Amino acid sequence: MADGSVDILKDAQAKAYATPLDELNPAQPALFQANAMWPYFERLRKEAPVHYTAESEYGPYWSITKYNDIMAVDTNHQVFSSEPGITIAEQTGDEGPLPMFIAMDPPKHDIQRKTVSPAVSPTNLQILAPLIRERAAKILDSLPIGEEFDWVDKVSMELTAMTLATLFGVKQEDRRKLTYWSDVVTAAPGHGLIDTLEQKMQIFIEYHAYFTELWNERVNAEPTGDLISMLAHGPETRNMSPREYFGNVVLLTVGGNDTTRNTISGSVLALNQNPDQYKKLRENPDLIPSMVSETIRWQTPLAHMRRRATQDIEFGGKKIKEGDKVVMWYVSGNRDDEVIENPNAYIIDRARPRQHISFGFGIHRCVGNRLAELQLQIIWEEIMKRFPDIQVVEEPKRVYSTFVKGYESMKVVIPKRL
Repeated sequence: MADGSVDILKDAQAKAYATPLDELNPAQPALFQANAMWPYFERLRKEAPVHYTAESEYGPYWSITKYNDIMAVDTNHQVFSSEPGITIAEQTGDEGPLPMFIAMDPPKHDIQRKTVSPAVSPTNLQILAPLIRERAAKILDSLPIGEEFDWVDKVSMELTAMTLATLFGVKQEDRRKLTYWSDVVTAAPGHGLIDTLEQKMQIFIEYHAYFTELWNERVNAEPTGDLISMLAHGPETRNMSPREYFGNVVLLTVGGNDTTRNTISGSVLALNQNPDQYKKLRENPDLIPSMVSETIRWQTPLAHMRRRATQDIEFGGKKIKEGDKVVMWYVSGNRDDEVIENPNAYIIDRARPRQHISFGFGIHRCVGNRLAELQLQIIWEEIMKRFPDIQVVEEPKRVYSTFVKGYESMKVVIPKRL
C-alpha cells in the first residue's frame, strides 16, 4: 500500500504542534478521513489533557483525551449528562434532537435500556451464534479468489446487516436499507452519500415510515424476541411517543451497524499493516478472541461521545461551566501510554487485550458489546478455515466524520483458498 499517507501524517504532525494550543481543534472530519488526527491527540494528552476549543464548526467544546479522565467523566452521569445528545455535532431538525435512551439520564435511561437488553443477553447470543456462523460461511464462500473486491461491501456490511435485520425482525431482503439509513444518520451533507440537509430529512421520513409500520405490526401481534416487539410490548416503552421510538430505532441501527462493521474491516487492515501479527494469528488461531479485543481498541469504531456539564466543576485543573459541551475522545484514550503499554502498536496477544475504552464505561457502556465481539470472533474463525491470506491492495477510503471512525471501502485480494 505505497501511498502518501506517511506524508499526510507528517504534515498533520507539523500543523498540530505549530498551532497555538488554545486554537487546537481536533474535531475536524477531514483529519479523521485522512487518518491524520493522531498528532493532535498526542499533543493534547501531553500538554492539555482537559482542553477548551473556543471555535469550531460544532461550537465551543472541551476535549477529554486521557483514559482515566474519560472514565471519570463517563461514570459521573450526575455532573456530565448525556442529554440532549451524544455527538459533538448538534442534531438538526425543527423539533430538536431525537430522544433516545443513550441520550438520557437515569431513571428513564435505565428503564428503556433494560427493555431491549434481552436481545443481546448471553442466552440470546447462544441462539444467534449458529445463525451468524452459517451466514459468515456463506458470505466467505461466495468471495472471488484472485480478484480485487471491496471487503467493506462484500463482507463487513453484509454480515452486520444480516444480524441487525434479525435483531429488528426485518426481512433479510431489506437488510441493506438498514445499512444505508445508518450511514445517512451520521453523514455530513456534501461528502458523498447525501448532498443537502433537505435530502437527509427526506430519507429520514422514509426511514421513520418503515419503522412506524413495523411498530404497528408488532404492537398488534403476540410479543416476540425482536427489538421492535420488545419496545412495542415493554410496559415502560409501549406508550412512548413516536419520536422517542424512532430515536431509539436510530440508536439501535447505528449502534448495531457501525461498530461491528468497521471493526471487521479494521481487523483485516491492522493485520495487513502488521504482518508479524498476522503470522502469529495463522500459527495460533486460539488468539482470535484476543485479536478481536485488540482490534476493537486499535480501531475505536466510535471516536467520541459527548456530555453536557450540569453544574460548574473543576476538572483536571480546568473550570468547566454549567452547560459546556464535554467531548470524551475514546480514540485518544485508547492510545494513552500511561494506561496502555505501547498503545500505538497492534499486538494481538497483549496481556490485557480487553483493557480499552471503545465501549465506554458506566451506565452507557455499549449494550451490544458482546454481540460485536461474537460476530468478529465468528467471522475470523471462519476466515482462518478458508484463507491463508487476505491482502489489502490500496489505502482504504475512510469515512468523513469525527464520530464514526470507519471505512467506506477497502479493496482486497484473496490469493487462494486453503
